[in-house]
Amino acid sequence: MKYYIISGEASGDLHGSNLMKALFQKDNNADIRFWGGDLMQEAGGTLVKHYRELAFMGFAEVIQNLRVILGNIKFCKKDILEFEPDVLVLIDYPGFNMRIAKFAKKYGIKIHYYISPQIWAWKENRIHKIKRDVDEMYVILPFEKEFYEKKHNFPVHFVGHPLIDAISKREQVKGKKFRAKHQLSIKPIIALLPGSRKQEIKKLLAVMLTMPAKFPNYQFVIAGAPSQDYDFYKPFITNENVKFISNKTYDLLSMSYAAIVTSGTATLETALFKVPEIVCYKTSWLSYQIGKRLVKLKFISLVNLIMDREVVIELIQNDFNEQRLEKELNNILDTNKRKTMFSDYFELETILGGKGASEKVAALIINKNSESN
Repeated sequence: MKYYIISGEASGDLHGSNLMKALFQKDNNADIRFWGGDLMQEAGGTLVKHYRELAFMGFAEVIQNLRVILGNIKFCKKDILEFEPDVLVLIDYPGFNMRIAKFAKKYGIKIHYYISPQIWAWKENRIHKIKRDVDEMYVILPFEKEFYEKKHNFPVHFVGHPLIDAISKREQVKGKKFRAKHQLSIKPIIALLPGSRKQEIKKLLAVMLTMPAKFPNYQFVIAGAPSQDYDFYKPFITNENVKFISNKTYDLLSMSYAAIVTSGTATLETALFKVPEIVCYKTSWLSYQIGKRLVKLKFISLVNLIMDREVVIELIQNDFNEQRLEKELNNILDTNKRKTMFSDYFELETILGGKGASEKVAALIINKNSESN
């Protein structure tokens, strides 16, 4: 069978690579052409464009690169028609992928969407385009199934969260070697995950780094984003109790005693590593006021959203300050609080559906295509 897969960012590359491995395993005649990254390229198939050529963040950057973006969309449409796939598999990345879905639908190509756009958070009106253009939707959060089926009468497949597989399949880190390699002491590690974009790192890391002086019995390690060089972080590191490790977040989390984490997928990754955490978020006053009106959610962290209750503390905007952070960090270092969090984390993993998301999606894609032929 011929598969055309589109992923436009690093997380999609990870999940796309595992899906491709499952497709190759289940379909001996699989011919895969894709947009993605290094991990998908390692899995096999033919790379059309790397996601580095697609990653434009923010309104201004999108406007500046509009010609490139429109050119990519035009090229993608032409490439799909020339390849003549049996199925088009779209992985998240809704701004680009929903346009391609609309186009491909006109040509009778079966469209399978893996990892739903987060329309439950904002842009809910996208549901009309999804119902019109998508044949099969695979969701990875349990509440998404109810959202689609009960609220919008659109059947979807809940396949579990692919992060569980990504974390369980990773090579185990040997503690002594890891500490020696990165010049870490024997003190318990508190991981600092300040995000990946320069603006959010500047806002959040400054507050995070007020903690090392208050907790001398722990060592603080900044998880550097692969998109940023060490030179960017260097001016922030003024305390000898602070270390920096780039592009090794999973290894660092596997060794950590606690973590302070910027809102996003990293909050769920930290929970799946069973690390007690504080979730933080801070942006400009104007962006916060706009976002507060557009996004109608009880929580900002995936952990709390999935559990539908407060499992991890969220320090948002003005609540993210030195005094409050110190108080909450003391709380998650407390033995009784940690026991409660560990129990919640195990419940979270059960709710997420366990292992095998990629294999489930691959099997459903193949079976659904067989049924339609």
